[in-house]
Amino acid sequence: MSFWTCLRGVGIAFAFALFCWPVIAAAQLLPTAGENLEISLVTYGPGEIYWERFGHNAIVIRDASTGRAVSYNYGMFDFEQDDFFVNFLRGRMMYQIGAFDFDQEYPNYIDEGRSVEQQVLNLAPARKRELAEFLANNAKPGNASYHYDYFVSNCSTKLRDALDTVLDGAIRKQTEGRSRGYTFRLDGLRLTAPDRWLMLVIDLGLGPYADQRLDFWRESFVPMTLASVVSTIILPDGRPLVSSKHMLAESRVTEPPVLPPDLRPWFAMLGLSIAIGLTALHATRRNSISGVIFASSATLLSLFFGLGGLVLLGLWGFTEHQSAWRNENLLLLNPLCLLMLPTWVGAFRRGWTASPRAQVLAWTILFCAAVGLFLKVLPSFVQANLHWIMLILPIHLALARSARLSSASAPSE
Repeated sequence: MSFWTCLRGVGIAFAFALFCWPVIAAAQLLPTAGENLEISLVTYGPGEIYWERFGHNAIVIRDASTGRAVSYNYGMFDFEQDDFFVNFLRGRMMYQIGAFDFDQEYPNYIDEGRSVEQQVLNLAPARKRELAEFLANNAKPGNASYHYDYFVSNCSTKLRDALDTVLDGAIRKQTEGRSRGYTFRLDGLRLTAPDRWLMLVIDLGLGPYADQRLDFWRESFVPMTLASVVSTIILPDGRPLVSSKHMLAESRVTEPPVLPPDLRPWFAMLGLSIAIGLTALHATRRNSISGVIFASSATLLSLFFGLGGLVLLGLWGFTEHQSAWRNENLLLLNPLCLLMLPTWVGAFRRGWTASPRAQVLAWTILFCAAVGLFLKVLPSFVQANLHWIMLILPIHLALARSARLSSASAPSE
């Protein structure tokens, strides 16, 4: 997998996974009557490590007759699966539901400094029994696996769906169509904002799929959002779904912001600075140090842009990571940049000039990046990548201009 996909995929995968405690024989913990059950939604806040940034959640079923509690979570995966890493790269990930001893499980999150919130659910005994039987049956080896997706089928959405089923669709009815304007991208970036490099890699790799506006039903792919949603649900008899809340632990880690940082002014300044620097270095190529720095910078930039474009193209054409399809950043991270590498490597020579073919190629790359900017005015192109355009478009302009002016500025032997 690419640098972006590895970092993003591994990060999100681990964010929705737990350490491997021994699985409980869940069926043995089921009582004979629902009156003995206490059912809770437990939400674990973000941790410090990048794979913990998205939080986690579980449904906990406590049997009052025995005092034991089972924690069901859908965040388990197995490295020993056949072709695990190949399928991971291709977006064909299989995850599992696991059943664990809650009283042994949650102290591990406290040790990590993460918050632990328990919401006791106001369910009728028959509903408690129905949910307990469903989860216990789902946790059996033959039923435990499911196709995982970062945004639509993860540890949080699976719990949401299980609760919604026993509530006859009450959660969906009360959350569909209600929105605070968030998107998959916005949630992903704000949650990873404390780890800036991870945030940038995720942002660069997400396509327009990630920019659709979400209602609270779909945004509950985030465990903390699901916890907030559940706390607002009203049952048909007028009672709140949540009968009580308990903070088992407060967070001791850096909390994610409400919104991710606005990168546009910073990226605009950085892009212009790099472009001006490249232009100045090219203009002073007669100075051997300036020539070396210019050639090195142009080569590395084109290598990064070209390889990045191949990664984005591969994610679109050869994987099932639909959140990376149709990525408009392909107009910026252009695989054609790799064809410019011989030109920029040649710039290490004192008498270098770009060939006419290389000049046309450089201006073609610039044109593609400019098309990315033009697409921002069309309503059908919704990808939120203006900040990347502000960063990379000036660089392509400086490189294309340098290629065109190379014959005029080439020093004499």
